[in-house]
Amino acid sequence: MRAPAAGTAIEAIRRPVGYTPRRDSGLAGYERVLVRAGFGPVVGIDEAGRGACAGPLVVAAVSLDRWPGRANGRVQLADSKALTARAREASYLEIVRSALAWSVVVIEPAEIDRRGLHVCNVAGMRRALACLPVRPGYVLTDGFEVPGLAVPALAMWKGDQVAACVAAASIVAKVTRDKIMRALHADYPDYGFARHKGYSTPGHMAAIDARGPSPVHRRSFVNVSSRLLPADDCEFDDRTVAALDDWRDGSIVELIASSLTAELAGTAGLAGRAPASSKGRT
Repeated sequence: MRAPAAGTAIEAIRRPVGYTPRRDSGLAGYERVLVRAGFGPVVGIDEAGRGACAGPLVVAAVSLDRWPGRANGRVQLADSKALTARAREASYLEIVRSALAWSVVVIEPAEIDRRGLHVCNVAGMRRALACLPVRPGYVLTDGFEVPGLAVPALAMWKGDQVAACVAAASIVAKVTRDKIMRALHADYPDYGFARHKGYSTPGHMAAIDARGPSPVHRRSFVNVSSRLLPADDCEFDDRTVAALDDWRDGSIVELIASSLTAELAGTAGLAGRAPASSKGRT
């Protein structure tokens, strides 16, 4: 870049006051700026289980408040992977109690195998946004853009580390999915789902080598398809088919939201109950 000639006037580039996040504004900085500019409420969307080879993909959408960040003193917000399980569960309860709106979409392994992971991820984000009981003014997504939304949106690199609503969505998605994987562990205890949550750990791969994949493994993943046993006809039993049909219809989402908050309130010693609907509150 060439330097300006001597004597050339340089016009200062001024950022609009109040419309630029400060470096020390914390996770709520982007939301505050967007609301000030008239784009509230702001919704964050994130997923859990994208890299797992078993279990569902779970997508959550969360709008914290018309003035986001107001709940930061009561809830620990961060990338869900950076929190302990106990901290995530406590944050989950506060988020679903105090959020302006939230929704959860569960996409079963069979749908991932049929349509592909990325297609399901994008579709899940659209569905989670459509399920919210409020109309968002702006959407922040983690990692990649979601085309076809009816509102302005921004894809943020490591969004769950820089935007409060995306961090909240990552917590809701992660805690919900962990609950599902613990339930699947009860149905398929040989695979250790309660420990690794469906991710490709050495112990998990050894279990597939010994027993073949379960009905909730993603057969479109090469580390699963390469371990198919000759006798494995990839058929689902009646109970699994019924569960997958429930997920497709969306009814399981309501059950998860209700039972999850009750379970966490009991195990974590927390008082009170969150709304029994995954569609949040207004």
